[in-house]
Amino acid sequence: MAAAARAYTPTEAAALSEIAVKAVHNAIDKRVISAGSVGGEGRVLSDDDLLRLKLWYGVGSILSAERRKRLFDTIDENPHADTVRADDYLIVDVARAREQLAARAEALHEAKAIVESTKGVMSGEPVFKSTRIPVRAIAAMRSQGASIQEIVDGYPALTPRMVELAEIWAAAHPARGRPRKLSDFGITATSTKRLTLGTRPEAKRARSFS
Repeated sequence: MAAAARAYTPTEAAALSEIAVKAVHNAIDKRVISAGSVGGEGRVLSDDDLLRLKLWYGVGSILSAERRKRLFDTIDENPHADTVRADDYLIVDVARAREQLAARAEALHEAKAIVESTKGVMSGEPVFKSTRIPVRAIAAMRSQGASIQEIVDGYPALTPRMVELAEIWAAAHPARGRPRKLSDFGITATSTKRLTLGTRPEAKRARSFS
């Protein structure tokens, strides 16, 4: 049975295709993709739009806009092809792009199922279900260098998979204004570990959390 078609907001499309949301809107404005709307709620993108986005920016430095358009026309003519010849020297692995997008789309779908926002709980901030732990705060900890194991050690209510899913959920649902930390909600970890900063560049990027 074929998977049901899904619709994505520009921010969700950016998270799935791993490009900036500004680039998504730019692609719509330039008619690279023809995003529609649902009930006047704004732009929405399809799975085909996501594939075009990923390939448009993936081969952007290699093909001219005209040659990229020819690539898309070829894909439209051969929608199930694993590879498509873009020109005499470049073959595009379309199947791989589809697989990457499908995996991220499934992860986002999984993430939505474990996140909830309830008025009166953490000021309505989205949290993991059955907890008071804000999803965006966990994603921020990951971006600041905390490992999945360190976070799980500090917050036993979370599983490694929940921490992984926090990243794609937060990317698809960015907060407005200054990112809020766990301490803003009066939450502290059950255990903490302070990371020692070394002299190597990668060590300097490490961050502790509490």
